[in-house]
Amino acid sequence: MFQAGDLVVYGSTGVCRVEGITQPGTSGVDRDRQFYLLKPLQQDGVIYTPVDNAKVPMRPVISQEEAEALIDCIPTIQAEAYHGPTLQALAQHYQSAVRTHDCRDLVELMMSIYAKRQQAEAQKRRLGMVDERFMKQAERLLYGELSVALGIPFDQVEPYIARRVNGGTPDGSGT
Repeated sequence: MFQAGDLVVYGSTGVCRVEGITQPGTSGVDRDRQFYLLKPLQQDGVIYTPVDNAKVPMRPVISQEEAEALIDCIPTIQAEAYHGPTLQALAQHYQSAVRTHDCRDLVELMMSIYAKRQQAEAQKRRLGMVDERFMKQAERLLYGELSVALGIPFDQVEPYIARRVNGGTPDGSGT
């Protein structure tokens, strides 16, 4: 069970802070059931979810060590552009990667869409809307979690990864 102050990844909402464990004061809610009060870090509002909710996955944010190891393995990930036979099949393929709630799967999804973007640009075309939508969702989820794990601002995650992957040190000095 999570405690107040814990940072968790809640489904496709992303990183949330557990503000407390409570019983919402709304009618129709089982008074004996406990709920987490979650505050998303990258969105407004609050979420009430049952402590025993089996429908929406919730897990702790990865550690700094796990985040660094993930970034270190990025150059070894081989991701190919995925071209679905229909837009629905493409969206389902991307959604299945997002629904794993696994950072490595998000990296692979982003790299796959990036490869597809490179192919489109080489043909003087634009990336499709489905690709763009899932790229943004994957970036929001991955960068949100890495931001917390690494203790850096959300908007600094992408440059941090680029420096690490391109052989620089985390501080950007290259030595």
